[in-house]
Amino acid sequence: MSINDNGIVETLKQSPENGFRMLMAKYQENVYWHIRRLVVSHDDAQDASQETFVRIYRSFGNYRGDCSLRSWIYRIATNEALRLISKRKQKVVSIESESTGVNLVPADNYIDFDDKMAVKLQKAILSLPPKQQLAFNLRYYDELGFDEIAKVADSTPTSIKASYHFAKEKIIKYMNSND
Repeated sequence: MSINDNGIVETLKQSPENGFRMLMAKYQENVYWHIRRLVVSHDDAQDASQETFVRIYRSFGNYRGDCSLRSWIYRIATNEALRLISKRKQKVVSIESESTGVNLVPADNYIDFDDKMAVKLQKAILSLPPKQQLAFNLRYYDELGFDEIAKVADSTPTSIKASYHFAKEKIIKYMNSND
């Protein structure tokens, strides 16, 4: 049974604890993987995910409904991931670094290191600028529409389409040139 966002919002208003449980059941895994694709490290993703849900719980009263609940949640998660990245004071994530990058990701559901194409795809994604990474990840993995991604990224659908297109082209080029 799929949990309806409108049902979550109504339950949150009437019974915050029950509504939050519903919200967690529906979004916890998706938010974790969204953040994980941005920050790479499992520990960082767990920390940012936890902080995301704390912020959601504390600020639910500010949710006006002018965008979908999913967009609002992803925007908070994205901001939390970017805050963590900024806190690490790294402008660019090095793919080859021992403390960041694809080498940190254990062989789990995220990347099967036996699947060389999956590893190569992750390296290609990590080579993108942050806005292109965000547009590509939300479209490719989370299957969000350009309008919804624009709300998450505080941008325009046209800009997000361009970022996604450039990201896709760079990934194709990377995949074709790096053996």
